[in-house]
Parts: sequence; structure tokens; C-alpha cells
Amino acid sequence: MERPIGMFDSGFGGLTVARAVIDLLPHEDLVYVGDTGRYPYGPRPQSEVREFARQLAWGLVKGHDVKAVIVACNTASAAALDLLEAEMPVLVVDVVAPGARALVRATRNGKVGVIGTVGTIGSGAYERAVAGASAAAGIDVQLTAAACPGFVEFVERGQTSGEEVTILAERLLAPVQQAGVDALLLGCTHYPYLAEVIGQVMGPDVRLVNSADETALAAHAELIAAGLLRAPSTTPATHRFLSSGDISWFADLGGRLLGPELRDAEQWHHD
Repeated sequence: MERPIGMFDSGFGGLTVARAVIDLLPHEDLVYVGDTGRYPYGPRPQSEVREFARQLAWGLVKGHDVKAVIVACNTASAAALDLLEAEMPVLVVDVVAPGARALVRATRNGKVGVIGTVGTIGSGAYERAVAGASAAAGIDVQLTAAACPGFVEFVERGQTSGEEVTILAERLLAPVQQAGVDALLLGCTHYPYLAEVIGQVMGPDVRLVNSADETALAAHAELIAAGLLRAPSTTPATHRFLSSGDISWFADLGGRLLGPELRDAEQWHHD
């Protein structure tokens, strides 16, 4: 199946998912859209995020003939997944459910945590997803969710370590620490860039679950199940990266976060 995989995110965080997909599925063509002209999604009303997600997903389907859409944004997944699954004529993969399943598998004491943007945590999407995953696994888990405003902004300034970030992390992670969790889901695709700081604050006994890696694994499994996986080829895969905002900023910061693939970033024009 030669058509590309489409992905979108509010900005840069989804590049963690793109990296995982490129590494796991090296033969697949990829089209990634970062909606940096309208980021961040976290503080926006859910209705607005749903409409943005709809525009981006349809843009990938109509403009790039993608065979699947990966919603590489937790806030957009929480707000719009039901709508996209109902509307899209292609496979839709989200970041919430794979992360929730991995979180349930990771716990030993039954106490788990999730951190995310205000929008994602406020939506209750992870409570629902973890409840479903724990019921399916026959495991009783207790979930503590905490919003982490400020993390995204640090990442998008390229500031992923240092005293300021550590002090903020200590304050925001206090509720999940106090709950005694032994597994913590990074429920925003920006947060893997802060994994070192988060890991230091949480301590060595808490396992961090990366939703980006889990989403790539889920996409792989679903593409196989649907018969959509591209066969290995001598033709190298193409990876296109588009931004609705400032291209030079997207290429510069995105390149530092993902790699040289961002050098040839293109402009995305939404309807």
C-alpha cells in the first residue's frame, strides 16, 4: 500500500510520535502537519480543538491521499477522536488508548498516574481509557491525573533541563508522587522531551510510559490488521513536514527535537 501515513499535532510534540513511527516503520511515507499557527491547543475550548482536528484530518485525506491518520496530539485525541473515527474514510489511530493500555501493563502496585495539558486532563479521556484498559486486562487500578501547565512552553523554548524546569516539575508532580504511583504516563507528546527531569523528580521506582512509542506500536499493528503496511522497497521512504505557522521556527526547533528531516519543512494552508 503505497499511500502515505498522515499525522497531525498542535505543534512540535507530535514529532516524538513521528520519530517513533519513522524508526518502527522505515518503509512508510509520512506526512506530518504541525499546527503551530494555532498552538497551543491545551487551553482552548474542546469545540474549537475538535474543529481544528477535523480540518487537519480532512486536509491530510483530501490533500495528500493518506491511508491512515495518526492523531499525534493528546488534546486533539481527547477532544475529537469520536468525531474523526465516525467521519474519516481511513484508519484513525490516537495517542490516548495505546498509552492507557501500556500504563495498565506497567503497574505493579495498581496505582498509576497520568500527566497532560489542562485540556487533556480536564476532558476525562484518560480516566475513561484507563478504566477500559484495566477492565479488559482484569486489573484493578487507581488513577491519579495531574495537569502540567507550563511544560509545553518550556519544551517549545528548547528548555528541557535546568533549575526552572525542575522546580516546576516538583510542584506539578506532587499529586502523583503523594498518591504513591509506580507507573506514570506522559500524556502529552511534548513530555518525552522532559523525561529526564520528570524521571529525576519521580525517582527510580516509578516507570515512565511514553505514549509516542506506544502509538507507533499501535499504528504498526493496525496497519498490519488492515492490510495497509507498505512492503519493503529499494525506494527510500519520503517524510514531509508541514507547519501552519512560521516555517523557519518550525524547521529550527523541530530540527533540534527530531533531526535533519525538518530542514525542508513546508507551509500548510488550512481552509
